[in-house]
Amino acid sequence: MDAFDRLHPGVQYHLANTLRWNSLRPTQADAVEPILSGQDTLVLAPTAGGKTEAAVFPLLSRMASEDWQGVSVVYVCPLRALLNNLQPRIDGYARWLGRAAAVWHGDVGRTQRQRILADRPDILLTTPESIEAMLVSTKVDPRVLFSGLRAVVVDEIHAFAGDDRGWHLLAVLERLSRVAGRELQRVGLSATVGNPEELLRWLQGSFHARDSLVVAPAATAAAVAPDITVDSVGSLFNAAKVIASLHSGEKRLVFVDSRRQAEEIGAMLRDNGIETYISHSSLSAAERRRSEAAFADARDTVIVATSTLELGIDVGDLDRVIQIGSTRSVASFLQRLGRTGRRAGTSRNCLFLCADDESLLLAAGMLKRWSDGWVEPVEPPAHPRHIAAQQLIALCLQEHRITADAVSLWGDLAVFDESAGQIFEYLAAESYFEADGPFFHIGREAERRFGRRYFSDLTAVFTAAPEFLVLAGRVEVGTIGTDLLTDKVDGPRTLLLGGRSWKVTRVDWDRRRCFVEPADSGGKAKWSGSGGGLSYDIARGMREVVLGSLPYGVKFTGRASDMIQQLRLTYGENAAHDKLIVRLPSDSAGRWWTWAGTAANRTLQASLPTILDPRQRIDEKSIRLIPGVTVEEFSAAVGQVRWQEPAVDANALRGLKFSAALPFNLAEQTLRSRLGDQFNAHSVVGEFRSVRRND
Repeated sequence: MDAFDRLHPGVQYHLANTLRWNSLRPTQADAVEPILSGQDTLVLAPTAGGKTEAAVFPLLSRMASEDWQGVSVVYVCPLRALLNNLQPRIDGYARWLGRAAAVWHGDVGRTQRQRILADRPDILLTTPESIEAMLVSTKVDPRVLFSGLRAVVVDEIHAFAGDDRGWHLLAVLERLSRVAGRELQRVGLSATVGNPEELLRWLQGSFHARDSLVVAPAATAAAVAPDITVDSVGSLFNAAKVIASLHSGEKRLVFVDSRRQAEEIGAMLRDNGIETYISHSSLSAAERRRSEAAFADARDTVIVATSTLELGIDVGDLDRVIQIGSTRSVASFLQRLGRTGRRAGTSRNCLFLCADDESLLLAAGMLKRWSDGWVEPVEPPAHPRHIAAQQLIALCLQEHRITADAVSLWGDLAVFDESAGQIFEYLAAESYFEADGPFFHIGREAERRFGRRYFSDLTAVFTAAPEFLVLAGRVEVGTIGTDLLTDKVDGPRTLLLGGRSWKVTRVDWDRRRCFVEPADSGGKAKWSGSGGGLSYDIARGMREVVLGSLPYGVKFTGRASDMIQQLRLTYGENAAHDKLIVRLPSDSAGRWWTWAGTAANRTLQASLPTILDPRQRIDEKSIRLIPGVTVEEFSAAVGQVRWQEPAVDANALRGLKFSAALPFNLAEQTLRSRLGDQFNAHSVVGEFRSVRRND
């Protein structure tokens, strides 16, 4: 039977008469059978490839055919803005069958939440943090709300799986399954990833014995090649001038690496007379919605964004994607590239504007890996022990009391490893739990650390630096870091936020409020934090560019080509196809040119302390040697290497949320395991080396 014909007649009718579809897309058609049969399914498709419909149409069909009642599908997204964007569409589909879809997240008010509790929708769109909040809330009875739950859809699953939010999501889904009293069908939606089978097994959590299937688009030789161009512009100022001068009359989405860059580029474009909007995580939700809505309705305009717009938020038909510098992964590049080419008669495109030579080398190396057909595997962080501590406290809040056997409630989910018992004992010993016979209740230390606003801090698994809310009158503009309010300035203190300058009129330090009024110019933007390291594969792609290769199908401007030649002269003597270059120190420090990525180089530094300088900033290309190291000393150390994980600064543990709820040794071990890359470090040590003395 044709996949279209397998759907519920009501869905078929509206596909033909409301959407005017005469068939399903191939990926959507392939997803019908496994989802209708109850299999756990991972649907892979590029951005705007119809993944949402691939999940929703068969689930609506099951809902109608099997008479599901109440909240029977939970649809999880990583971003509130994406939920807001999807809700009208999914609700429209649900209305075909007399069903409804509603959204619940931190921006949803009390009235709407009460309406949901009183008249439960069939599909609830939410975030993992909001599910956690519902499970522990005194105002929500999760056993009533989720009594009819049958399936969970995880959209943009790759955005979860690569960090601790993914582990938190899986642990919450295990609890949700227990609350519902049944196994839940799990449907993941993702862009292209390098390890789809492993990602699907990860999504299944402790229910990995269930039937499962990956649905991926078939390769098509007829696909139109994207238009990829790389330019070297020398500075952000020049990048803004190029953007202002190109593609007049078109809608351009400009991606940047940081919030600071977004603000600076946005201000420069406005100075060049370009209608410009800004989107990043420190802008208020209202400010982001205003920008995204205005951009969606405009034509000759630019929106400057961080990764907030990398996912599938609809900002209308785009003409161009422009990347300042480079993404750090092929997967991120594919997400951004997929924002274009959606309109008939248009093609996918991306223009890279590199402001310095290192970002140009990164762009070329990343695109080399892409043109080779490689995409990163999604790898969940190792040893999420701090999530185990958080989950035990959250479960105690949910159930009001637990026993020591609670550590077994998550089955063999990797969040709870052999250290789970030790974690529970620590929580009891440190008064996170208080004992009452065999039962344990929330203790005073848990109240002290996480109890503010009824444990709202317990629902988020990431740590953010403290920020001040910026208010222009009663309007929330966004948030800023402490540094901007404490740095010494001459004259009025001015901020750059939302692409506009603001003069600070008053700071309420106790309530973390910053009051501002519009200023003509002169604002500055600054947030703490920095980009992550580069992977082994991307670093090797960069080495291939140095050695003469360029990505197939990518155009380099004359300026970019000239700079590539300069980079080859700079690094050429320190790269080879068949060996690694080691330059022993003479008067100056020598270097080991590993081209192994940041994490592998950290592992090498930790494991070879007799030859590698312990005081250095680790990058992806090379490691500095200790002055005076001889050929014999180098060879002996490498031949007898004892692998060690990188050292952890005590202050770094603050970035591991809930680390205080772990024994110090477990918190340190967790962070150590995430900083290094022993697998690729081991392969580097095994590679043939060319050892040369610096002259």
